[in-house]
Amino acid sequence: MNAPSAPPTATDLWEACVETLAAQVPEQQLNTWIRPLVVSGQSTGDSLVLQVANRFKLDWVRSQYLERIRKILADLSGGVCGVELALTLRESPKPTAPHASTSISNILAEAPEINTPVQRPMGGGSTNRLNPSLTFDTLIEGTANRMARAAAMHVANQLGQLYNPLFVYGGVGVGKTHLMHAIGNHLLADRPDAKVLYIHAEQFVSDVVKSYQRKAFDEFKDRYHSLDLLLIDDVQFFANKERTQEEFFNAFEALLAKKSHIVLTSDTYPKGLADIHERLVSRFDSGLTVAIEPPELEMRVAILIKKAAAEDTPMPEDVAFFVAKNVRSNVRELEGALRKILAYSRFNQKEISIALAKDALRDLLSIKNRQITVDNIQKTVADFYKIKIADMYSKRRPASIAKPRQVAMYLAKELTQKSLPEIGELFGGRDHTTVLHAVRKIGAERSQDTELNQALHVLEQTLKG
Repeated sequence: MNAPSAPPTATDLWEACVETLAAQVPEQQLNTWIRPLVVSGQSTGDSLVLQVANRFKLDWVRSQYLERIRKILADLSGGVCGVELALTLRESPKPTAPHASTSISNILAEAPEINTPVQRPMGGGSTNRLNPSLTFDTLIEGTANRMARAAAMHVANQLGQLYNPLFVYGGVGVGKTHLMHAIGNHLLADRPDAKVLYIHAEQFVSDVVKSYQRKAFDEFKDRYHSLDLLLIDDVQFFANKERTQEEFFNAFEALLAKKSHIVLTSDTYPKGLADIHERLVSRFDSGLTVAIEPPELEMRVAILIKKAAAEDTPMPEDVAFFVAKNVRSNVRELEGALRKILAYSRFNQKEISIALAKDALRDLLSIKNRQITVDNIQKTVADFYKIKIADMYSKRRPASIAKPRQVAMYLAKELTQKSLPEIGELFGGRDHTTVLHAVRKIGAERSQDTELNQALHVLEQTLKG
């Protein structure tokens, strides 16, 4: 007769909980907030005590993850085991093993640096215009760019095969250019003799004009049609330039015929491009189109702390989170905010704190708070979807009204500091759970629905002025 199996220990339950969360939470968030939690010796059969390194992390885990953890543990234990959070009595030593538990600092090594482009030789005595410091290793990965990064790695490793062309789109400063340089640098590391060229679309326009002026078309074709990899930034600048579009179409066809690869970026997806020939748009759309979103909160925090450290000025996590929550649009805006804080700190000879950050960024925060209000969001969204502003507050639920209302709630949460209950109150006295459902629904659909993502992009840009 088999002996009865021993009941699961607290550690067993926690490991099972982490495995469940791994299927629900992005890896970066899991490594930053969940894996560093330590099962305390105070845990009992009916209460799991998780130790957290400091008060700030404890408050964040409690607000963002605790309810989900409780539900998973209840399911795993049949409702027997609850969970509590407790501060670690003293900071644990920093892990030395390569795969030790991670915190926000562990992902900082991947944060991009700001560097001046260095041009390296390309075949034929020209230059490839690549910045050698912009690589996959220095590109911080998150949910905002994970698919684009994976596709770019595939292109760099298997040139001329799948995903040709690779078309990457997104707003200003989200990392499109970094990704292109990373592809070129990765290829050259494997194949130093490969002919690679990175250019901005305006440079291609200029080269076309010069070739016509000098009647140097053979030279132009030798340069562009012989490449192994062509990387062109911001192809929306081809709009209304007939001759440029004609020459690019010819170059495109020539490169594909010889199994060379083309990578393009734009501020919108191919079919959203205005004043571009349909045959070019269809070529852009024939490979793989991927979006890069503005960096998520954890990625923004990592970038801020890494860049501050590079300036030999450590930035506390709570300050980094304050700045990251108020500067949401792109990495360049983050860098600008950081420069202001560092300069303000040095000039006033004060330690970096939330209070100092508020002073340093008061103009930015004032503009943000003045321009983006829930009322402004409601009016902008109502106008975009051609519904009445009153429909934002009404109890009516037809799809033509419900979807815009959910979009407005999502934007209110993303672009203002209002809490869920406050947003609900401003939408006709709705419960905060209604707002939470809308935020999660639109957030999930955005990553799957290209049309919705583009609409949100337009609305965000309109609201930010």
